[in-house]
Amino acid sequence: MSTPKQVLKSVGPKLVPFFKTVAIYFVLFIPSDQPSIFAMAIKCLPVLSLIAFVLLHGMSLGEEYAYSRRILLGLIFSVFGDALLIWEDFFVHGLGSFLIAQILYISAFGFRPFNIYVATVVYSLTALGIYLLLPGTSGLVSIGMPVYTFLLMTMVWRAVARVQLFEELWTWTKLCSCVGGILFAVSDAGIGFSAFYCHIPHSQAIIMVSYYAAQLGISLSVVDSKASYLDSVRDNKIQNVQQYIPSDSEDESFKEKLVTSANFSSSSVRDSTSLLIRRHTVQPSSIQ
Repeated sequence: MSTPKQVLKSVGPKLVPFFKTVAIYFVLFIPSDQPSIFAMAIKCLPVLSLIAFVLLHGMSLGEEYAYSRRILLGLIFSVFGDALLIWEDFFVHGLGSFLIAQILYISAFGFRPFNIYVATVVYSLTALGIYLLLPGTSGLVSIGMPVYTFLLMTMVWRAVARVQLFEELWTWTKLCSCVGGILFAVSDAGIGFSAFYCHIPHSQAIIMVSYYAAQLGISLSVVDSKASYLDSVRDNKIQNVQQYIPSDSEDESFKEKLVTSANFSSSSVRDSTSLLIRRHTVQPSSIQ
C-alpha cells in the first residue's frame, strides 16, 4: 500500500497545474454575481488540469482503465456543470451535468462492499437535507434538486464504503476518493443552503475550496486503479486454481479408497499419489 509520502512524490509534479490554477481562481476571486466568459474560464481551469492529470496516468479502452475512464468522464461533465452554473439562467442545465457526473462516479466506485450502516447514515442525512431545502425550490428545480441530492449522496455512500478501515482492506487512494466524496457533498450543501434556505457568509469561498478539494481527491483515486485491477484479476486466478486443489483430508480419503479398491493395481496407486503431489505443488506465484 502506498504511503501519502510516496503518493505525493510520484504524483506531485503532475498536480502543479491544478494548484496553480486554483491559486489563480482565488487570487482573482470573481464574485458569483458577476458572470462572464472570463469568470467561466477561470473557474473551469482547475478541473481541466485534473482531466490532464488523469490522462497522464494512462488511458485506453481496455478493462484495466475502466475505472479511470469513468472518473475522466465525470470530470468532463463537471467542467460543463461549472461553466453552466456561472449563469443563473442555466442552473438546471448545470445541475443536469453534475447529475451525470455523479452517476459516472457511482459506476466507477461500484457497489462492493455494500455497507448498509454507511448507507443508513448517508440516506438519513439525504432525507433531512431534502426536507429542509425543498420548500425553497420551485419549478424544475423542485424535481431536479431531490433527484440530484439522492445521486450525490449515493456517490458519497459508495466512496465511503470502499474504505474498509477495520478490515485493513483500504489504500491511500481509496481514502482520497472517500474524502473527495464527502467534500463534494459539503460543497453542494453550501450551494443548496445558500440558494434555497439561508444566507451563508463567505459561501463562495467555502463552496469552491471544498469543491476543488473534492475533485482532487476523486482524481487521485486513479493513481493505482490499473494496479488494483490487475491484482484483482490475479487473485481471481489464484482462487480458481485453489478450487481444484483438494484438502489434506480429501487426499487421505482418496488414497485410502485407492489402496482398498480391488480394481486398482499398485502402480495405479503410485501414479495417483504422484498426481496428488504434483497438484499440491501449484504455487500462486506461478500464475500470471
